[in-house]
Amino acid sequence: MNKVKLNELIMLEGWLENESNSHRKIAFPFYSTTGAEHSSVVFFELEPGHELGSHTDSAEEIVFILQGGAEITLGEESSQLNKDEMVLIPSMVPHNIRNIGNETLKVIGFFPCSNVSSTFTKPVMPINQKEAGAPPIPVDHPIEWNEVVRKIMPT
Repeated sequence: MNKVKLNELIMLEGWLENESNSHRKIAFPFYSTTGAEHSSVVFFELEPGHELGSHTDSAEEIVFILQGGAEITLGEESSQLNKDEMVLIPSMVPHNIRNIGNETLKVIGFFPCSNVSSTFTKPVMPINQKEAGAPPIPVDHPIEWNEVVRKIMPT
């Protein structure tokens, strides 16, 4: 059984180039490298006032708010989303998520494919590229997310 405890995930930290309010922590507990064949999950956290940054995804996404309050911008529309609410984001539609609350915003995104590519309007740091997603790790068997992080960020 491939089971994950969110509070035990090693989170990767990132931000958008020249955007001081775009710091985020992110993990991909389920995607192709961790054994998913037809779906993937992203978990991320944003501190108050921070945003993910405008981007498009190669697949549709269902975003579920676990904790906090967010402003979701989807194309030209904006709406507030709070704990226990979710929204459907069509593939290739520009969107952004911003923490408008006073606590850490915790979000899960569900995708209907095991590899998703996200294209941001500005380079994502520290990788310094506009395209991001789950790290490509060639393995001959599924490994847990924390092991993926250990492989790409050795101590």
